Amino acid sequence: MDFKDSIELANKIRDCSMATVEDGKPRVRMMGLWFASKDGFYFQAWTFKSVDAQLRNNPNIEVCFFSKDKADPCSMMRVRGEVEFLEDQPLKEKMLKDRPFLIEFGAKGPTDPRLSIFRIAHGSISFWPSAEGKTAKAQVINF
Repeated sequence: MDFKDSIELANKIRDCSMATVEDGKPRVRMMGLWFASKDGFYFQAWTFKSVDAQLRNNPNIEVCFFSKDKADPCSMMRVRGEVEFLEDQPLKEKMLKDRPFLIEFGAKGPTDPRLSIFRIAHGSISFWPSAEGKTAKAQVINF
């Protein structure tokens, strides 16, 4: 497994568990990946949600993708790093094109200050093999 494989797997699975920190304690929730590319793993949140505040207070994050598909090269992939918040108008326009449900949920366009985009651009990725009945040992890469 390499970084290219991680991008493909994340874009295939999309749903992940996301761990943040609040008051020194872990907080986990399910989150939908927006997309992954050579530039990192991209997510969108609302600024009024606790996940946005938690990440602005402490940018350390870990997300976990899990697959039951035997055809996938691994069953679990964890991505750990620090988030970067992005204020990029073309990216926000792309977000609304890719995620039109945000307009239905009340987004007022790409300049809406309640829309937050963040990515994990650097960190480590741990892969666990799909083989059943074997002692799993993670492969780790840095990106």
